[in-house]
Amino acid sequence: MKKFSVILHYLSRYRGKIVVYMIFNILSIIFGVVSVGMLSPFLAILFSSDIPGGKSALNTNAIGGLKDILNSIIQHHDKVTALLVICLVMVIATILKNIFYYWSSYLSSPIRSATITFLRNDLYNKILQLPIGYFTEQRKGDLISRMTNDIYEIESSVVSTLEGLIKDPLTIIGYLAYMIYLSPWLSLFLLVLLPVTGFLIGQISRTLKRQSKDASIKLGESLSVLDETLGGIRIIKGFGAESILKKKFFEINDNLFHIRNKMNARRDLASPLTETLGICILALVLYFGGRLVLGNHGNGFSGGDLIAYIAIFALLINPAKSLSTSLFNMQRGAAAMERVETLLKAPVNIHDDPNGKKLDVFRENIVFKGVNFSYEDTAILQGIDLVIEKGKTIALVGSSGAGKSTLADLVPRFHDVTSGKLLIDGVDIRDYSLKTVREQMSIVTQEPILFNDTIAANIALGKPDATHEEIVRAAEIANAHNFIIAKEDGYNTNIGDRGSKLSGGERQRLTIARAVLKNPPILILDEATSSLDTESERLVQDAINKMMEHRTSIVIAHRLSTIRHADEIIVLQKGHIVERGTHDELMHLHGFYRKLVEMQEVK
Repeated sequence: MKKFSVILHYLSRYRGKIVVYMIFNILSIIFGVVSVGMLSPFLAILFSSDIPGGKSALNTNAIGGLKDILNSIIQHHDKVTALLVICLVMVIATILKNIFYYWSSYLSSPIRSATITFLRNDLYNKILQLPIGYFTEQRKGDLISRMTNDIYEIESSVVSTLEGLIKDPLTIIGYLAYMIYLSPWLSLFLLVLLPVTGFLIGQISRTLKRQSKDASIKLGESLSVLDETLGGIRIIKGFGAESILKKKFFEINDNLFHIRNKMNARRDLASPLTETLGICILALVLYFGGRLVLGNHGNGFSGGDLIAYIAIFALLINPAKSLSTSLFNMQRGAAAMERVETLLKAPVNIHDDPNGKKLDVFRENIVFKGVNFSYEDTAILQGIDLVIEKGKTIALVGSSGAGKSTLADLVPRFHDVTSGKLLIDGVDIRDYSLKTVREQMSIVTQEPILFNDTIAANIALGKPDATHEEIVRAAEIANAHNFIIAKEDGYNTNIGDRGSKLSGGERQRLTIARAVLKNPPILILDEATSSLDTESERLVQDAINKMMEHRTSIVIAHRLSTIRHADEIIVLQKGHIVERGTHDELMHLHGFYRKLVEMQEVK
């Protein structure tokens, strides 16, 4: 059960309810046994021999001390009265059995639902905690598959069967105990056959776990292709690549089809196999039990006892079938559980100290002191020494892959330095509370990141308690107000998935309005105007320039004309700072920066 330790952890929160659930199941089993056990005295009365006084003596082991009570009723009244008592006991026992069964189900249902709810919440919370680098290595479709298909698989094949893994073994133990009481010799023979049956079932279920894992991987691949298709449908159609993507998706889907067929074939074999083996064992029980009765070697084992024994055994087949199906399902769900657990236990490299120092106000500077950063043994930044004074604008330029975005990502702690120190106001950034560090910053990326919500909600993402007037003011600064009020629902307009209902320039202006509204002391701008048309670019650039006044700004520049007035330009190449200075100073150096500028001017 180690592989299901996560589920057991959630279940441990309900120890008290699980104990009560087990008690209700035990009571339900006891009354079920009593109900079926009445068959033996019923048959014994019908076929009993007369005792002195014209009465009958019961010859049965099925009901223990109740036999004396029934014999007394027969002696003082008659057989019909005894039959009436037996029928009443059967009815009352059956009612109590079902009452306790209902109560046990009533307790277990919310426990199952809560377990999946907690698991899904923890999985989503873990995704939010994982570092940025984790998502560059993982397929988005695979992560979605773990949140959807794997959780569903766990819910249907693990959590839903946990009830059976408690109830069915208790039922089997209860029934077997009663059968041993009726006939130890016949039960000994039965206990030899049952492990053989279990071994045969176990042999078939071994491949289910591997096949289930393969199915989950294939589903993740298909979701990744689907996500890429939806995100790149314009390019796919423009390049006539429909057949390529279709072939890729169909191949993955076809493999998934065959894997699931094999899984279902083995899973569906569980119930008929168990029933067939059960009937074979039943036939053997009938034969050897009949010999005990006829040969009088059963130590008082009567024909009525044999019928009760067979009835109990017949009732044993269903929980045995259910248990075998549960074990098959547990094997199938084990692969999904492993994939989910891998995500839950993925290392979080960015450790936040909730009791860390509070960065309530940014006062002095941001200092990179001998900073190195590597990702999976690949050096990205090396020997970075940089001081960003409060209120200054620092521009980062360089070729693609030079490390510009990585350097900027260190400031909001999307990554932690591998060696060296990153200080804010003289304190190591790792000693601050992560939340308070990020509260001091706004980020505008080159690709507008928006959510399927209203315009107002997207602008207020960093300040959810903002008033409508504040949202409007931020939109005006970002040159977004005019196009927003032109929409039918204005600021309450839903912008669709990733802002698909807006143009590229409109989406970017909303992200700028979002940064404006948060009004932080530190700005990180990744070519924030690159998606705008010429007119909007000029207006928004003016707004950004005003917003940057008296603020510390880190600008990742691809269009070098936008950073001519930066206080310092840092030129990066292969993770090293190769040049630094103002625009004029760097132009006079006739180095790498001037070469970049001249290349863009030629264009």
